[in-house]
Amino acid sequence: MPKLYWEDFKSGAVAEYGPRLVTRDEVVSFAAEFDPQPMHLDEEAARGTMLGGLAGSGWHTCCLTMRMIADGFILNSSSMGGPGIEEVKWLAPMRPDSKLTVRATVLETRASKSRPDMGLVKFVFETLDDKGTLVMSMTTSLMFGRSPPEKSAA
Repeated sequence: MPKLYWEDFKSGAVAEYGPRLVTRDEVVSFAAEFDPQPMHLDEEAARGTMLGGLAGSGWHTCCLTMRMIADGFILNSSSMGGPGIEEVKWLAPMRPDSKLTVRATVLETRASKSRPDMGLVKFVFETLDDKGTLVMSMTTSLMFGRSPPEKSAA
């Protein structure tokens, strides 16, 4: 039974998840399969790009962020998925051998008007490297089940 329901999320709440080490092999392997651009595959070629060196794909950063929030709270919640991502910003290169953390901030919550068993929570997820550099920002709403009556009464 999940431990986190829609009612457990409060506007302004902040939580952190991670860290997660990103290796060079991971960066290159992900890029080879999903985003085979030179700046993600080859250090010498990457030096000649605007990134100035090997960097992970922004899509890789999204995937790692999702993994950290899944492990951090979603898998222990009444999550019902999400209707989409409002905004993703890749703000700085994700470098190999960095440790990433995710800061999750609840922006707002609202009960569903059409589904009384569900509520939405709008988050901003900020992915930072071990130097404190903001690598990525993602704003999205997630859908959560409401607390069962027996939990609400407790």
